[in-house]
Amino acid sequence: MEAKGRKEEKKKLLIYAHYYVPDVASTGQILKELAEGMLDVFDITVICVVPSYGGKIDPEYHRNQFYREEINGVHVIRVRVPEFDKTNKLSRVKNIVAYAVRAALATFRVKDVDYVFSISQPPVLGGLLGVWGKFMRRAKFIYNIQDFNPEQVIAVNYTKNQLILKAMMLLDKFSCRHADKVIVVGRDMVETLKKRFRKGKIPRYAFINNWVDEKELYPLPMSEPHVAAFRKKYGLENKFVIMYSGNLGLYYDLENLIRVIKEFRKGRTMDGRIEDGPLTVDGREVVFAFVGAGSVKRKLEKYKEKHHIDNVIFIPYQKKEDLVYSLNAADVHWCVSAKGIKGVSVPSKLYGCLAVQKPVIGVMEQGAEARLIMEEVGCGYVCDPGDYEHVARHVRWFIEHANTEELKEMGRRGREYLVKNLTKDVSVGKYVDEILGC
Repeated sequence: MEAKGRKEEKKKLLIYAHYYVPDVASTGQILKELAEGMLDVFDITVICVVPSYGGKIDPEYHRNQFYREEINGVHVIRVRVPEFDKTNKLSRVKNIVAYAVRAALATFRVKDVDYVFSISQPPVLGGLLGVWGKFMRRAKFIYNIQDFNPEQVIAVNYTKNQLILKAMMLLDKFSCRHADKVIVVGRDMVETLKKRFRKGKIPRYAFINNWVDEKELYPLPMSEPHVAAFRKKYGLENKFVIMYSGNLGLYYDLENLIRVIKEFRKGRTMDGRIEDGPLTVDGREVVFAFVGAGSVKRKLEKYKEKHHIDNVIFIPYQKKEDLVYSLNAADVHWCVSAKGIKGVSVPSKLYGCLAVQKPVIGVMEQGAEARLIMEEVGCGYVCDPGDYEHVARHVRWFIEHANTEELKEMGRRGREYLVKNLTKDVSVGKYVDEILGC
């Protein structure tokens, strides 16, 4: 009876999540861990799309408008959306708008809501859904900004239409003003929020880092059977692997990064000469691995084919439970952001690199949250976006110092910092306090 009483005292929390597990979108994974971590305090319902992060939808989700399920104690309402092509803007817009409209309708399927929690995905519409839920359910609204838009759209030149950009800014500021609390995920993002409202009242806000579950992502030796199997499957055995793992999208300047990688290529040149590529001091060939998918993947593949860069390989997204093996298969990891992303977004992939105790090559603006962490911890080397000569020097340094104690110590410092400051329990506890404090 006592346990039942505690359950009845739980506040009800509605979360709008564009993607949720089993989709591999990073925000979907974060929201899963956040929701499940707060179940002791809240009765939680998530409204999200049917599994569709890759653009395709299984036939079982073609029949109805809404689907209900329960995942590890979290109530999930999925809304049907049209399939889409990630390289086609119109196709993506149709998909996103369908989610927003149907998620708004699904709101009426959730009763007695105390708090509404929405993230900034999809851009602008995520915030507006939160405002909708606040007024329709008479609830407190917490707006979690993972990416500021239109600032992100401007940074990567996704559109230059000033009418669209101004409308996006007005609408997202509207969402911020109507939020009972805005939560951002970087110190640099606090400054962006203040800049938005420098001529008016700044919304109540909090800063909470994203995280990884240090019990799910942890260091493993290359000889561990699953890690060894991954390296064998993709031809990484006895290679020095510099890995990028995550979304191959617009926000990471990957099209210029692969031009830097070309300086370290193994393969045939345009005039027919054979280049063997660099070797580490212990005699290993250097391989650059891109693990994931996204809107620029095909461009990267075409560049590789055109310039015959045989030591660049592309590997599909890994299941969440296999991520510990793929991340451990690298010797060094990339953590990169395009110019203009500082204060707009934080590349959470850094946390995964730290969790598996690997050194990092960073390409981020000064003052960016991930760069601040790298510089505080000393877990790698970092330089500015666009400074490709400096990027190349860092790559060369890591190749020349392969398997040294210096690299191992970088990895150890990163893991130690993460365990103290960037774990799931630490961040989830902060979210609970901030939501209840609204």
